[in-house]
Amino acid sequence: MRLLRTVRWAAWVAVAVSLLLAGGAWLLRDPAPAPAPAAIAIGGPFALTDHLGRAVSDQDYRGAYMLIYFGYINCPDICVPALDNMSAALDALGTAGDAIQPIFITVDPLRDTVEALAGYVPNFHPRLVGLTGTTRQTEAVAAAYSVFFEAEAHAGDDDYPVGHSGYVYLIGPDGEYLTVMSHAKAGAAMAAKIKEFL
Repeated sequence: MRLLRTVRWAAWVAVAVSLLLAGGAWLLRDPAPAPAPAAIAIGGPFALTDHLGRAVSDQDYRGAYMLIYFGYINCPDICVPALDNMSAALDALGTAGDAIQPIFITVDPLRDTVEALAGYVPNFHPRLVGLTGTTRQTEAVAAAYSVFFEAEAHAGDDDYPVGHSGYVYLIGPDGEYLTVMSHAKAGAAMAAKIKEFL
């Protein structure tokens, strides 16, 4: 009986070894690496109108770094601090900041007209450009930068909020996306991050 058990045990060991050598070696190999997630493309062409009434596109800013923030004039919480942080970053960079074009793109084109932007953007930085457009143009540029925005139903009432994401984008002189920062990043910290790409 003991001999039979020994033979059975030896047989199972032999089967296991043969499976490992013949067809089970795959158990010991490194697992195949998981495919990398597809990168989200950020940035791209746009056609809008600046706060002086001029038709502009992304091509007009080639050769300069673009520091872009999406928001709206009547934003109650984050837009003013975001634009203040951008302005402080440009000031902190000194003459190096001359290579950067700060841009504010409205996500509320119905209210943020050329005239409204003309009275708004000078409150922040002398080189800040405000851009607006049609609803379709706004949707297109927001999609290019993966920006979320949604106006709450307002039924004719002009006092309505627009929910939107709050990021500051740095785009290179060739139009390529470089980095993104929180709207809450302080001016000095934002300047330090920008310096990495200058």
